[in-house]
Amino acid sequence: MKVFARITIAGVVAVSALISGCASTTSGSVYSSSQAGREQTVRLGVVESVRQVTIESPRSGVGTLAGGAIGGVAGSNIGGGNRGSAVGTILGAVAGGLAGNAIEEGATKKPGLEITVKLDNGELRAITQDADESFRPGERVRLLSGNGVTRVTH
Repeated sequence: MKVFARITIAGVVAVSALISGCASTTSGSVYSSSQAGREQTVRLGVVESVRQVTIESPRSGVGTLAGGAIGGVAGSNIGGGNRGSAVGTILGAVAGGLAGNAIEEGATKKPGLEITVKLDNGELRAITQDADESFRPGERVRLLSGNGVTRVTH
């Protein structure tokens, strides 16, 4: 049973690492390799307003699964006999699942900015992106658009 538990935990950790590597970015400064070298439309404007927001990535459920698996394995060592071990496994899995879900929820949120820009042609555009660059009302900025993605840069 202990070998199975170790294999289960190793599998859950490996899947978690793979899925977290698939996270996408909404940065004004970070490009994926598939975005590099692609032509983008450039529009110029002035920042009208900046609002802090939270960007939340979709949850994969890996936190709940990993927490449940680890909690279940840990809980199986609690209690005497088959019945006590089964109760410990169930309680450990539920508690671990709840903890894993809470951890994943926190890990999928990051600070962002909603930047409203008045383009030189008078149109207003609002773009939400990672808060990895600062913007102030009145600043001249560029809006780079391509393949359905627009980002604000200096």
